[in-house]
Amino acid sequence: MSISKRVKKYLDQNDVKYASIKHSKAYTAQEIASSSHIPGKDLAKTVVLKDKNDEFVLAVLPATDKVDLEEFEQLTDLEGVKLANENDFRDLFPDARTGAMAPFGNLYDMPTYVSKNLDNNHMITFNAGSHEELIRMPYKKYKELVQPKVHEFRIK
Repeated sequence: MSISKRVKKYLDQNDVKYASIKHSKAYTAQEIASSSHIPGKDLAKTVVLKDKNDEFVLAVLPATDKVDLEEFEQLTDLEGVKLANENDFRDLFPDARTGAMAPFGNLYDMPTYVSKNLDNNHMITFNAGSHEELIRMPYKKYKELVQPKVHEFRIK
């Protein structure tokens, strides 16, 4: 599986200029950063969270960072937020390999939250459905298309 068809179609329909970056198979954000020769602070990872009502949201942050769940709860209207396990969300992204979801919650009816650490970047690079390919595109265009909520929710 390569780039998610849903993401590719959405980017193409919106005339987004993006680059596809192939890398050796990798599963963790740090492995992907190393394999693709991208600094971890410049690679966005997508983390699936769920609240006490089993509602899912996406948290997007640099590969080097971790979500501060308490801080995340305080910044959002969500309660009982925890990391979703792969079995929880496997079927929510039918066009992506588990763990390689693109940070486009809007395409999957999920709110998307982006770390302030990414908000000042010129470009954003992220998994796009496979464990062997990334998409790199202008962050400004990503923000326009996804309209994420931007907060500081990383462990400091």
